[in-house]
Amino acid sequence: MWRAGRLYYRRRVPRSLLLIVGKREIWRSLGTDSPTVALRRSHEIAASIERYFEAARSGAGLPVDHRILSVADAKLAIRAEASSVETVVSLTLREVYDTYMTDPTRDWSPRTRMAYETTRRQALSLLGGDTPIRSITRAHCREMIELLRWLPRNSSKIYPKLSPAEIAAVSREAGRTDLISPANINTYLNKLCGVFNWAMKEQFIDRNPAVGLKVPDPVLRREKRLPFSMAQLQAIFAAPLYVGCQDDGHGYAKPGDQRPKTARFWIPLIGLFCGLRLNEICQLDVADIRVIEEVPCFWVTASTEADETDKRLKTSSSERLVPVHPYLLDLGFMKFVGERQASRNTKLFGEIEVGCLGYRSSTFSQWFRRFVRKAGADAPKTCFHSLRHNFRDAMREARVDRDIALALGGWSRGGGSGGSASVSDAYGSGYEVPTLFEAIATVKYPKLALDHLE
Repeated sequence: MWRAGRLYYRRRVPRSLLLIVGKREIWRSLGTDSPTVALRRSHEIAASIERYFEAARSGAGLPVDHRILSVADAKLAIRAEASSVETVVSLTLREVYDTYMTDPTRDWSPRTRMAYETTRRQALSLLGGDTPIRSITRAHCREMIELLRWLPRNSSKIYPKLSPAEIAAVSREAGRTDLISPANINTYLNKLCGVFNWAMKEQFIDRNPAVGLKVPDPVLRREKRLPFSMAQLQAIFAAPLYVGCQDDGHGYAKPGDQRPKTARFWIPLIGLFCGLRLNEICQLDVADIRVIEEVPCFWVTASTEADETDKRLKTSSSERLVPVHPYLLDLGFMKFVGERQASRNTKLFGEIEVGCLGYRSSTFSQWFRRFVRKAGADAPKTCFHSLRHNFRDAMREARVDRDIALALGGWSRGGGSGGSASVSDAYGSGYEVPTLFEAIATVKYPKLALDHLE
């Protein structure tokens, strides 16, 4: 392992010897930065440490491997090791973060990596990158929370030359109210706690100083995003794009005689009538539209028939079959799919460009915000995800069985007071496609006038 430009040999102390040796790890400098030389030297050092362990076992009356260590040189091994074993120096927070972020065992999406990078910048600035991680206390973490509470939204753009700690001081003095939300603070704490948990597993620290810390969030989870009101939905689906526009490009918001049925037309309707998440829709392959038991379905999956893919799912429960709503079939959705198949497109909505983080949904989300604003349907706490809330409410109105609703929406099944999944959920293979189709067909919006789409 590298440290300060040198290679070290690192050996964890066996659990049975922790109290005897008095440390969790033994580090020995290999005295070189050459991997080849270090490999040759490591064998002798490894052998000396093993003799030290056997000597410790012998002194404690534990079974000893006499081929590794003879009784005669046991005391010699202990004395030699005591003089040569290096004390484990606590890594700094920056060193731990660097190791964590480059850990090859972690498979992160670009969005997740960016979230950890954002937390990393805040933590290094507020806790100090050169602070030994073993010296970070719970009090330090609480001080970090207090500083985070005074950071404005987009603080780095507002105060580009100040550190987060300096920004917090200026913001507190000015009495700013445009501060980052409790939800964002808790996200930072959750990510930091994850790093500390990892550091514990790697034995860099003995405890997690941030475990359980969070700030109260006055906004209920179900109120963070609201469904679109019926007036908003009517404005959205009565926009020029749906009644007649100039074109599907820059003229989508200008009245005209064109009614293009491409990605911009279909994606909001799929969200409203089938409840798919935006990214689930945008990343669909043409091959993901499958007819099963004579029912056209969306196969929501990260799998693909292509050599490379940009497909990702939010959770394991997100993978599912969702029947195409009969209203979309009446509008000609399968004709649209057939046209994409005939043109040999891999992606169902290939016209949507991939965003900087690797998601097509980020590009479409930006367009949809502009579209809703131009349609006169913009309102606080609403966005594309609001269509998914409308879908869930429509299933409630239709008295769709809760388990079927969760299966259609790809929501995890919580059970019991602890919110964990019921044991019974692990049994069986799920609902038959005709059963799911029957349920989704009951999703209706009787107060929403959509006759002009047919």
